[in-house]
Amino acid sequence: MLCFDTSRGDDQPQWGQRYSRNMVSAEVGLPDGFEPGKRTAHGEIDAATTENVKWVARLGDQTCGTPVVAGGKVFVGTNNGAPRDERMQGDRGVLMCFDERTGEFLWQIVVPKLLRIKWSDWEHIGLCSPPTVEGSRAYLVSNRCEVICLDVEGMADGNEGPYTDEGRHMVPAGEAPLEPGPKDADIVWLFDMSEQLKSEPHNASNCSVLLHGDLLYVCTCNGVDWTHTRVLHPEAPSVIVLDKNTGKVVARDDFGIGLDITHGQWSSPALGQVGERTLGFFAAGNGYLYAFETLDPAQIGDTPQVLKNVWKLNGNPLAQTQDHVPPDHQHDSTSYQVTAMPVLHKDRIYVVFTQEPFHNMKEGRLTCLDATGTGDVTRSAILWSYDKMGSSVSTASVADGLVYVADFNRGLHCLDAETGECYWVQETGGPIWGSTLVADGKVYLGTGRQTFWILSAGKELKVLGQIRMRDRICATPVAANGVLYVATAKHLYAVGQRSLAGR
Repeated sequence: MLCFDTSRGDDQPQWGQRYSRNMVSAEVGLPDGFEPGKRTAHGEIDAATTENVKWVARLGDQTCGTPVVAGGKVFVGTNNGAPRDERMQGDRGVLMCFDERTGEFLWQIVVPKLLRIKWSDWEHIGLCSPPTVEGSRAYLVSNRCEVICLDVEGMADGNEGPYTDEGRHMVPAGEAPLEPGPKDADIVWLFDMSEQLKSEPHNASNCSVLLHGDLLYVCTCNGVDWTHTRVLHPEAPSVIVLDKNTGKVVARDDFGIGLDITHGQWSSPALGQVGERTLGFFAAGNGYLYAFETLDPAQIGDTPQVLKNVWKLNGNPLAQTQDHVPPDHQHDSTSYQVTAMPVLHKDRIYVVFTQEPFHNMKEGRLTCLDATGTGDVTRSAILWSYDKMGSSVSTASVADGLVYVADFNRGLHCLDAETGECYWVQETGGPIWGSTLVADGKVYLGTGRQTFWILSAGKELKVLGQIRMRDRICATPVAANGVLYVATAKHLYAVGQRSLAGR
C-alpha cells in the first residue's frame, strides 16, 4: 500500500506530487505578490529593487525546465545562453544546481546538442527535463536522450564513479576532452536511450523520471522523424524501467505504440494505488493513455521483462463512435496526443488529450476517467470530458474538489472535479507552456507573455496578483520549504523572505 504525507511542507524532489503528479503543494505562508526587480545595464536583476524576493539566480536565455528542490539544493534545466564556463560555449543543454538558502551557484552539467538526428534537439531549447532527486542522487533525462544518474554534490567532493568519462561527455564528438572541475557534474552512470534503444526524439527529449523503490520508470521520447511522416524506429520502446543503482534495463513496454506516434513523446509516467493494485500510467504519442502493472522487485531477473498492460484508452474523441481512428502523420496533424502528465486522484485520472499546439492546432480536452478498469476502456471509463479549452501542454492541479488546468490559448480553467462543471475561465493574455500550482489557497501560473498570475483557489474567480516579469515563463512554479520558485527564461526567483542576492 502506498501512503503519502501531504500534511506539511517539505522538499519538492520531483515534478508534481510524488507518484500522482498532481500539481499541488502543502506549503503555507506563500506570497500573494512580489516585485521582480529592475534590470541592470548588463541585463541582470538588481536585487535591491526586488520586494519579497529571497534571491535571484541567472540561468541561460531560454528555460523550459521546472525547478526541483531537495536536500538544500535547487536544480533547474536551462540552455547555455549565458555560459558559466568559458570552455563550453554555444548552444547546449544545461542543468544548474544552486544553494537553496542563498542562491549561490554550486555546479552544472553542460550537455552538447544531439545533432546526428535532425530536429531531435531544437535550437536553444536547452535541457527541458526536471530531475528527480533522492538522497545523494539525481536522475535526469538529458537533451541527448540519456538517462543520467548524478551525484548531487557534483565534482566538489571528487569523482565518485563508476562513470569516469565526464570530460569527454562535456564536449561534442570529435573534440578533445576537458578536465572536469569542482563546478562540473559528477556522473555516476549513464544510459543512452538513442544509442542503445534506437529511440529518436523529436524536437526535444523530455521526461521527469518516476522513482519507485529501486526502479526508474522513463519515457524514451521516441517520435517521428524531421519529415513528420514516419517513425524511423517503431520497434523502440516508449517506456522502460531501469535499476536506479546501475542503470540496467529491467523492463520495457510492448504496447505497440511506435507506428502510431504522430509527433513526439514528452509526457512522464505517473503511478498510484488503484484498489488493490499499484499501477503505472503512461500517456503516449499515439493519443492513448495506458495503465500497466508495476514491477515486483522479487521477480526481476537477468532478462528484461515486458510491462503488462492493464487497460488502455484512446483519447481521440472520434474513438467514441469509430472503431478505427487512423493516425494522421503530417505536420498539421489532426490526431490527439498527451504532452502533459496524467494525474491520479481518488481512483480517477485527470489528463488533457490535445492536438498539437506547436503546429497551431486548436483543440484540447480535459478528461476525467475511472482508473479501475481492464482491457480497452475507451468507451467505458470516461466520466466526463471538457472541450471548452484550447490545445494544451499543461498538467492538471486537483485540490478540494476542484480541478485547474491551463491551455495554450491563454485560458486558465476551474472545474468541478466530480462533474466537470466549469466555474470560471481566466484569460491570461499569453500562451501557457507550464502548469498551474495550487498551494496555500492560491493558484500560481506563468505565461509566455511575461505575466505571473496569482489567483484565489475556489469556485469564485478572484485575481490576487498579476505580476509583470522581466522575461517569459515556460516552467511550472514550485513551492518548497516556505518558498515559491519561479523560473523565467533568464532568471530563477526564490520568492520569500530576503536572504542574499543570488549568483
